[in-house]
Amino acid sequence: MKNLLHFIVRFHFTIIFVVIEIFCMLLLVSYNNYQKTEYLNSSNALTGSLYEKVSSITDYLALAETNEELNKENTRLKNILAESYKMSVDSSVLYNDSLYQQQYLYRTAKIINNSVNKQLNYITLNKGKLNGIQPEMAVVTDHGVVGVVKSVSNNFSTVISLLNSRISVSAKIKKNNYFGSLSWDGRDYKSARLYEVPIHVLIQTGDTIVTSGYSSIFPEGILLGTVQEILPSSGGNFHELRIAFFNDFKSLSYVKVIGDLMKTERLELEKEVVE
Repeated sequence: MKNLLHFIVRFHFTIIFVVIEIFCMLLLVSYNNYQKTEYLNSSNALTGSLYEKVSSITDYLALAETNEELNKENTRLKNILAESYKMSVDSSVLYNDSLYQQQYLYRTAKIINNSVNKQLNYITLNKGKLNGIQPEMAVVTDHGVVGVVKSVSNNFSTVISLLNSRISVSAKIKKNNYFGSLSWDGRDYKSARLYEVPIHVLIQTGDTIVTSGYSSIFPEGILLGTVQEILPSSGGNFHELRIAFFNDFKSLSYVKVIGDLMKTERLELEKEVVE
């Protein structure tokens, strides 16, 4: 404190001068539209430049890890696609084995906008019609379901997040295949609820939940989460389970959009049965 007083006494003229200069600058900016505009423009440009630099540095620091993940994922997808077709040679005759026809096509996209704190959350991707993205395609990561494509433009697409009370996913308990309907209750972005699993089914916390494959959107076996809590039954015939997501929806970056090459055939056949 004593040193501070000595500093003020020693440099009091300089301090007074600086204070007066700042005060004059504030008056000039406040009462002169031209200077005010110039100041705001300069401030915005400086702030924007700073954000851009920080973003570039952050992206650079995360680049190595991101590239490693993408390389691993690309290798895995190539292996999957290679196994989706099987060519056999018998007596010099080349033919397709229909048992190994490709059904699903994966496309990588980056999330450029995401919300988790609303009742109806949506995600925006940097891919659209020109990249083969269409409405009602599944959106996933290696850790599980993200959502469903809602609408597309040439270069972008919007996704109904799994954190949206208007979406439900047909899900099953991996160990015994009993299925139900999973939907978000609008509370915690880390979990959802699984309904309609018969009350007689033996369930334990930690059981893995995956997609059932009973919809025309999600392939069977895509991860969703684990049983976090078995909620008290209200006396009905079904369990109500709280499911902890494998995905952390606050840290999503890259996703895969899944197209079902046999979807039209399946829907047309099922439509005939309904009619």
